[in-house]
Amino acid sequence: MAATGPMLFPGTPLAGDICALVLTMCSALCLLQFFEETARRGIFDQKLNRKLLHITFGLVFMLCWPLFSSGSQGAVIAAIIPSVNIVKVLFIGLGLLKDEATVKSMSRFGDYRELIKGPMYYVISIALCCTFYWRTSPIAIAAICNLCAGDGTADIIGRKFGTKKIPYNTDKSFAGSIAMATAGFIASIGYMYYFSMFGFVERSFKMTAGFMLVSVASALVESHPLSTKIDDNLTVPLASVFLGTLVFS
Repeated sequence: MAATGPMLFPGTPLAGDICALVLTMCSALCLLQFFEETARRGIFDQKLNRKLLHITFGLVFMLCWPLFSSGSQGAVIAAIIPSVNIVKVLFIGLGLLKDEATVKSMSRFGDYRELIKGPMYYVISIALCCTFYWRTSPIAIAAICNLCAGDGTADIIGRKFGTKKIPYNTDKSFAGSIAMATAGFIASIGYMYYFSMFGFVERSFKMTAGFMLVSVASALVESHPLSTKIDDNLTVPLASVFLGTLVFS
């Protein structure tokens, strides 16, 4: 049975959720600050720095979900964290706010206008998964894990080992797509076990098989030329949610 109250102040859910929000917000800010600093100092290659942030932000955010209460209140309050980043990314992408460190850590080519595309889709997807599916749904796990761990790993592995290209899309490689399906699946299984410890989901072979199917399908969608043209930060979570709805319902 899943807990209904937050881990902090379970007798007063609102106070517990607010404390959880503060702790999660601090974790998110520390993570963002870390990658802004590594981008500023040039510790990692810019593309690698961006993808490491891409992988970790959503996964670390999900790690904090058990701190909140079950139900819509906990979900909505938790979703404030990515929603704040939506506003920040929008303001920077529109040129209303200058933040060179954020631009460098999130953009491909250092252009602030890039932020209203891929990074915007990324945080919107996480916010919507949090709000509408929350921690009791394997759909949220699949969508966020394939978006973060899967898509991020695909780019890193594809750049390093992706010499053999996919025939229908030479911008993508077999190594990258295999890495995406593998990383998305492993992360999904990890969060299935993690959330099952709190009683949010019940781990099963059926759910495991569903995660494998969604991860493979997401990798195929990411490798399609349409994803390159639109943005895989949009197509991957949409594909994960669509197929997850069919598989896990």
